[in-house]
Amino acid sequence: MCGRYVLYGPDDSLIEAFDLRDVPRLPPRYNVAPGADVLVVLRGTSGERIARVMRWGLVPAWAKDPSPGAGLNNARAETVETRPAFRSAFRSRRCLIPANGFYEWQARATPKGRKQPWYVSPTDGPFFAFAGLMQRWGPREAPLYTTCIVTTDANALMAPIHDRMPVILARESWRRWLDPQTPLPELRPLLQPAPPEGMQAWAVSVAVSQARNEGSQLIERTAPAQP
Repeated sequence: MCGRYVLYGPDDSLIEAFDLRDVPRLPPRYNVAPGADVLVVLRGTSGERIARVMRWGLVPAWAKDPSPGAGLNNARAETVETRPAFRSAFRSRRCLIPANGFYEWQARATPKGRKQPWYVSPTDGPFFAFAGLMQRWGPREAPLYTTCIVTTDANALMAPIHDRMPVILARESWRRWLDPQTPLPELRPLLQPAPPEGMQAWAVSVAVSQARNEGSQLIERTAPAQP
């Protein structure tokens, strides 16, 4: 799964990395949690990439109210094509979710009964590009736009920490993922664990476990607690 991530930019780096004209202004975030407004990158009508703000937690178009979004911040790659909440978005409403890094909690408990959080970031650039889905819900005159992150099995780096991780797309896959006309057989191979060589991880403070905590100190390296 992916329950928290980091996006502090800066804006000019985002514009360059994702070939954008501009980006909506959002404050630097070091503890983005489900339910927050997040930045997504999608394909415009002319094929250009544009950035928009959406709520993290996908609300299916058929939902009676927005409440299902609270539990749909992740979509499993193994069932994204068939699960009713995600299959329509997977077929034609895909996006990228930029992140400077993400957190995951190690299964072993610390002495105080808390799981050890780890921060995971790229080694070959400033950003990950998570595979995302998006959906519009509600009346046309006042729609709610929501998104979620597709997850897959852990790679060799992540496996000692957690058994799941976000689907991280390589740059050469972005065009296919964003194009709503890409055939499904071409999408399925993209939903694999990213190579561990492009990632690094270190233990961070348990302060990140509280969604209300913010600031760059959350991604600072710390010694992992001993079990």
